Parts: sequence; C-alpha cells; structure tokens
Amino acid sequence: AVDWSGAKAASGQRRHIWVADVWPERAGRALTLEGGQTRDEVVNWLVGEAKKTPGMVVGLDFAFSYPAWFVRGECGCETAVEFWRRVAAEGEGWMRAGKRWFWGRPGVKRPLELSGDAERGFRRTDRAAMEGIARNRPKSPFPIGGAGAVGTGSLRGIPALRALQRAGFCVWPFEAARLPEKPLVVEIYPRVFTGDVTKSDAGARMREVEKLQAGKYGSWLAKGLVERAGRSEDAFDALFAGLRMWEHRAEFGE
Repeated sequence: AVDWSGAKAASGQRRHIWVADVWPERAGRALTLEGGQTRDEVVNWLVGEAKKTPGMVVGLDFAFSYPAWFVRGECGCETAVEFWRRVAAEGEGWMRAGKRWFWGRPGVKRPLELSGDAERGFRRTDRAAMEGIARNRPKSPFPIGGAGAVGTGSLRGIPALRALQRAGFCVWPFEAARLPEKPLVVEIYPRVFTGDVTKSDAGARMREVEKLQAGKYGSWLAKGLVERAGRSEDAFDALFAGLRMWEHRAEFGE
C-alpha cells in the first residue's frame, strides 16, 4: 500500500510518500513500513519488486481517473489510457489554471457547477464509497489546493499508472486482474481502513496503532514501525491500508 503525495519538490515527496509492504513469507519481516522515496523512485521500486513477485498487488491512494463527463466531453478521450496520456502531457498546465475545472490555488475559485456536493464533482466510485461514511468522505478530484485536496496527487499520480502498465502491471478496473501471472494495481482510499480517528492527533494515531499491536498483527509490529506510524499521518495511512489489503487479498483475483 502506497500513501501517495502530489508534492512538487522531491523533499516533500520523500517526506510524505510511505509504503507498507506485507509479505508474511519474507523471513523475519512480514511487514515493513518505509518512507523516503520520490514518486519516480517508488514506481521503479515497484517494477523491480514485481519481477521478483509477479503476483503482487499494489494499492495507490489517488484517483485513477475523473468523472466520465470530464474525460469524454472535456478531454475527448474514450479510454482510460487515452486520458492518462492526456494528463501526462497537459496535467501540469491544468494545475496552472489551464482548465477552469481545477480550483483551490490562490485566486482560483470553485466553478459553480462543482459547488457543494454537486454530483458533477465526483466519480461514481466516490459516491459509492460515501455510503455509510458520516465523516471524512471522499473528496472531489478537482480541487488542487486547500485542506484535503486530492487533485494534485491524482494529476501527478496518473503518469505513474502509465509507467506501471507499460511495465506489465494490470490496472483495475480498466483491465481484468491476471493474478498471479501479472501484478495488479488498485485504487485505495485509506480513510475506509483507518475509520474516523483524528489523524492530525499523534496521540490518537498511536492509540489506534497500539490496538493493532494488541491484536493479531502484534508479532508483525516491531517497535520502530509502531513509532513511525505514530509520528506520521502518511505512515499511519500506509500501515492501515496495507494490513486491510492483506485481509482482503483473496478478493483481488475475482
């Protein structure tokens, strides 16, 4: 499970990108939790790991696409791959006010069509994930500035999907899973896994990690790993997402 970052500077990426790697067959290290890589470095690392473990599943926490009206009507793309190419070529320009739908930077207001909980601002998968969630519901992928904005991470993450697909990964749901012959990439939303804990509160994070430590994963949670998850919201997200992915591992090939 990769807790992603849309930071432009390499220093910000190294601080905010965290990877939880769950592999019980690895002697003495069933679970690892590491930061310190850039987006490109993470992609290269994943490609290398897939050569050793072709049946791996990777979770990335950014929007793999955008609402259909935007992909088809605004961008003229009929497939996800076409849209990914468009984002790779133009996404940085969109974030510099090249498209009116991306808002949140200083002086760039939200379009009226996307105000409030307007349906146009969300993908079908976002709306489905909102069911049963009272707080911390999925955000629209269009905001690129302000608290909780996910647009920057998505626009800077989509080129990673192209790179992984070229390296042989299947990207669900745009391609069917072919496990264990080929590695699989899925979109994750860590809040589904962490619940409504106040993640900005280090004490609250640590209490949740200690609950994990007292449960069935206690033997996997070494002291240093627990401390990292308590110190960093991003590490916390990666840890919980990785463990929950492991719990649902049998479903990825369906």
